[in-house]
Amino acid sequence: MPAIAFLECSRCRHHVSAATPQTLCPLCAGSLYVRYDMEALKRTAKREDIVPRAAASSTSLGMWRYSAVLPDVTPVTLGEGWTPMLKSKRYPGLFIKEEGANPTGTFKARGLGLAVTMAKHYGLQHLAVPSAGNAAGALAAYAAAADIAAHIFMPKDVPFANYLEGIVYGADVTMVDGLISDCARMVGENIKAQKEANTPPEQVWFDISTLKEPFRVEGKKTMGYELVEQLGWTYPDAVFYPTGGGVGLIGMWKAFEEMEELGWIEKGSKRPKMYALQAAGCAPITTAFEAHKPVSEFFQNAATFAAGLRVPKPYGDTIILDILAKSGGQAISATDEAILASILDWAKNEGLFLSPEGAAATAAYDQLIASGDLKPTDKVVLFNTGAGLKYTDMTAEAMHLKRPS
Repeated sequence: MPAIAFLECSRCRHHVSAATPQTLCPLCAGSLYVRYDMEALKRTAKREDIVPRAAASSTSLGMWRYSAVLPDVTPVTLGEGWTPMLKSKRYPGLFIKEEGANPTGTFKARGLGLAVTMAKHYGLQHLAVPSAGNAAGALAAYAAAADIAAHIFMPKDVPFANYLEGIVYGADVTMVDGLISDCARMVGENIKAQKEANTPPEQVWFDISTLKEPFRVEGKKTMGYELVEQLGWTYPDAVFYPTGGGVGLIGMWKAFEEMEELGWIEKGSKRPKMYALQAAGCAPITTAFEAHKPVSEFFQNAATFAAGLRVPKPYGDTIILDILAKSGGQAISATDEAILASILDWAKNEGLFLSPEGAAATAAYDQLIASGDLKPTDKVVLFNTGAGLKYTDMTAEAMHLKRPS
């Protein structure tokens, strides 16, 4: 496992030490990326070592099979990563990356697993997060595993499973009458008040929000390593990724850069087109993409039952839009009606109970197949970011379905 060389600002490229916990770039408030000595890694990180290392060590299972390109730290792990790549019955080129197989039932286990691992490494005692639901559940679980206090702020209308997770895992849960942006404001206000009250440093909350610390991206990048390994160390033609905060899309792009630099993928290989999928009721990235703008605007009156996509202003919007442009991809939105129809279609015809976020991706895929922009034989990896069973109350409500009396 490599030592971190430095943290690099995604905006101004300023370097920051990783010796102590960091949030954003001190110069421009840009998100920080973890950087390693890549010349040294070329000598030690070999893709042919992944399988035997995973077979030989319980600490190299799941996403930690890529420990050679992750920070040198003792993992706090619940078995996250190495999720199934399922081939579609109906579309010969389509693969579903089933992230619902992760601990806590969503892809959030990857980012929060590594972020909490680093928090334990740094000796942090209190972690706080604003969440649209699934990040809260993941933080609560990994914080419990690490003996760290978790402080969670969620909109009061998140899926009930997310609220229950926080309570069961023993987190401090605050339900907010508002959106994730209101939750983020409340986290910031609490931390500011703690510092102004001269709270002992070890008792001050550490903000572990999306892209406001460097390690959630680092955990999510393992999705990029996985999909390439599971496809025989080749890129697909396209990656479809449901995008709320967009950390997974950003992390995968970082993984592609690293693999090419390490020689795991031939440098100059045609990278996949990256598709960011949103709900029409909260589509800041799609709106900016269609207007050819490099940054999004706050999406007013955000409303969708795809709770994880209800992020009216992603912190990493400029990074996401830049990746879409560089890859030749798109941002596409689907209505809640189309999302529900896709959930029912994929459950009946493929045996997959998708999350609403995953169904936003399948709805967009079906749209592009119908328009001829994609062919059924194009090799596409589509992420179902969470288990549909975590959304039973939301999906039943969308279906107007009630328990039989």
